[in-house]
Amino acid sequence: MDKPVMPGADDAMPVRSPEAAALLAELEQLRATILHDAAPLLARFEARAGGAHPALTNLAHYLVLRHHDIRPLQRRLMRLGLSSLGRAESRVMPTLDAVIAALHALAGKTCLTAAPDEQSFFAGEMRLNQATDTLFGAPRPHRRNRIMVTLPSQAAQDADLVMALARAGMDVARINCAHDDAQGWRAMVGNVRKAGLAVGRDLQVLMDIAGPKLRTEAVICDPADARLFPGARFRLVAHGAPHTGDGIAVAAGVSAPEIVTRLRVGDRVSYDDGKIGGIVEHAEDGEAVIRVVRARPKGSRIKPEKGLNCPDTSLGLAPLTAKDEADIATVIACADMVGYSFVSRPEDIDLLDAALARYPRADAPLGLVAKIERPDAVKNLPDLIARAMPRGPFGVMIARGDLAAELGFERMAEMQEEILWICEAAGVPVIWATQVLEGLVKDGVPSRGEMTDAAMAARAECVMLNKGPAIGEAVALLDRLLGRMEDHAFKKTPTLRALTAW
Repeated sequence: MDKPVMPGADDAMPVRSPEAAALLAELEQLRATILHDAAPLLARFEARAGGAHPALTNLAHYLVLRHHDIRPLQRRLMRLGLSSLGRAESRVMPTLDAVIAALHALAGKTCLTAAPDEQSFFAGEMRLNQATDTLFGAPRPHRRNRIMVTLPSQAAQDADLVMALARAGMDVARINCAHDDAQGWRAMVGNVRKAGLAVGRDLQVLMDIAGPKLRTEAVICDPADARLFPGARFRLVAHGAPHTGDGIAVAAGVSAPEIVTRLRVGDRVSYDDGKIGGIVEHAEDGEAVIRVVRARPKGSRIKPEKGLNCPDTSLGLAPLTAKDEADIATVIACADMVGYSFVSRPEDIDLLDAALARYPRADAPLGLVAKIERPDAVKNLPDLIARAMPRGPFGVMIARGDLAAELGFERMAEMQEEILWICEAAGVPVIWATQVLEGLVKDGVPSRGEMTDAAMAARAECVMLNKGPAIGEAVALLDRLLGRMEDHAFKKTPTLRALTAW
């Protein structure tokens, strides 16, 4: 019996698609435009880095690509079963070349350039994996994401606590140099090294130098429990004792006078990660009066030692303080990487390197983690990456608390995505930080929103937990959660493992 003939199953020549031909012309023009427009950007990056680097080439291509709105183009590509370019972060030109080769075939034309092979197509992905391993050490068998834990002061005396964290899944121990002292830090590092030997893993140590403190100091309230609501005012004082009066019931000193002396009328001020938001109403003679525009429903109190953010104000503060420069001697001797607060410009990396050069290091180079916490750091991120790339292991921390206070909470979710994309394009590992599983860490019970946030954090290379009474339980939960998410997604690409719930 003759086999049935399916429509289109004869020996006819391939159908030449007019739509494919049109798309091919559009993609080839886009490719040429990217190469042309990226040239000056790439020259700037290479000048910063002191030479060429494939990751910087891809970063320049990605930035130019993202200056085009290609959404209509994406839909037309999807309909033909082709890549929509939506996962081109680590491979801009390989993705374009692969799609162009496929369009040549659909259009019935000869492609003079071969489609990229598997190795060259995934080279950017490999660069990111290698950079992550170099900075954070080898991954666990069941997850690529690392878990970083901020050690409490008791970790200096309580070796069992550090051991429990290592057994639960900690990969990197973070020491906040704003607290404790060199003797305590050395004891913490010693306990981390011992725990690493015991569990058979090379645990890494990040020492986070404090940078300039933008905080409240002495606070005076009249009455003593005064709470601030929208419409109320409070006073910040650059020098001397804070004082109330003139209809103002709350006043505070500040850790750096520039927080007050550089404020101008209309500038925004945020207190304690946005618990209070205000606008400068009056500023002169070393004092500033801030009118509250946002506070908690039951009111908010101003307390000492809480953070201040001034997103509209150029404070002119150097990212390294005298304390930081003294602490660097211990960091060099003990840590695998240094966390750099307040970094905003490429020149800030030169400043740190000059301080580090005073304490030569014989073994592996000290890794650098740039904390992105101010609008200037976001704006200058590509140039920061270019400047840091030749110096050794490098990563970026999205300091979401300060960044949300600086950019505004509405933009934070959007901006953390963009930082992830830029860093992936450059092959730079990212730490997702601030209030991850905070309810679980502090109270032993996570919220649904925190669990979703932690799952979304799997797109970063490392997730940071803060210290708290239930930190061990949080590490163990995050270890399991990240392991499960590993099966579902890589960065922003869903991976379709078999489902078992249906």
